Amino acid sequence: MRQEKPCQDCDGVDRRSFLKAVGAGAAALPLFAEPKIHAVPPTRNSPPETAVLALFNSLSDEQKQQVCFAWNHTDTAGATPRGLLRTHTSNNWNITQQFVASDFFTRNQQTIIYDIFRGIIHPDWHSRITRQLREDNGGRAWGTAQSIAIFGTPGADQFEFVMTGRHMTLRCDGNTTPHVAFGGPIFYGHAANGSDETAGHPGNIFWEQARRANGIYRMFDDRQRERALIERRPPEAAVGFRGTQGGFPGLPVADMSSDQKDELRSVLNCLLEPYRQEDRDDALQCLTRQGGLDRCSLAYYRDGDIGDDGEWDNWRLEGPSFVWYFRGEPHVHVWVNIADDPSVALNARG
Repeated sequence: MRQEKPCQDCDGVDRRSFLKAVGAGAAALPLFAEPKIHAVPPTRNSPPETAVLALFNSLSDEQKQQVCFAWNHTDTAGATPRGLLRTHTSNNWNITQQFVASDFFTRNQQTIIYDIFRGIIHPDWHSRITRQLREDNGGRAWGTAQSIAIFGTPGADQFEFVMTGRHMTLRCDGNTTPHVAFGGPIFYGHAANGSDETAGHPGNIFWEQARRANGIYRMFDDRQRERALIERRPPEAAVGFRGTQGGFPGLPVADMSSDQKDELRSVLNCLLEPYRQEDRDDALQCLTRQGGLDRCSLAYYRDGDIGDDGEWDNWRLEGPSFVWYFRGEPHVHVWVNIADDPSVALNARG
């Protein structure tokens, strides 16, 4: 199926506009992902998880063969095998080859998937994320460049829905994946004005996160700045956990003043803003279990400073089992890996 018009984020992308795009036959479907606040963490009965079960039950056997997998399915095919497919993360990939807005899915199934997407994202960010996806995929409509997979059996002990595309890996698991926030490592990014962005990243929906983080650097004294600023940034997919032994690059949060710590908490909240409240709370709960921000360090990287203006485009907040790596050059790529146990393995490729 071909959609005739891209979603218009300037008008606020909502379910009604998507229904109009995919056809009136989907209008009878209930809105599973109506935003609600639930107790920490997400559960099988949270709206997006309910929608995953509805999607799974609607799939034919032929569809399940192509987008549904065993919990620990391993991808060994092709020139670059992905390993454990459920946990794989990359900056530009499709977990399956069946795009959401293709004839592979019925109109009702497309609408359920859209509801899951909207349920994972906080309502304040729906239009921004949709604009990012459109701009990063040559103006293509939502769903034409994104694909999904389901692991395990929704409604059973373990299941996970994964949505991927350029600059996006999103997960929905009802907290059935042990120890991790967001269902596992996630990725987001944006190239607002082509591949190479200029200083200040005009139009980039995520640059506010870096601007706020740079505000903390400006609060540091000379000694703190010397400790926080690192010459060379690590590879972008290097977000595996270092564990409780520490040795994280940059300035330990424990060595910051109270006002600097307060501002860092505000930045952390800014980082979590795009996601539903349940996932925000789950991420903070994982951080608390490893000792909170005082067990973390904050690093900025001189390498990759666009415009040589001292506003650091690349920075990283890291703890025993917490990594939020903002890599802003040549455009924004952000890798997120959070758990309550540093033994959780990573499967990521830049």
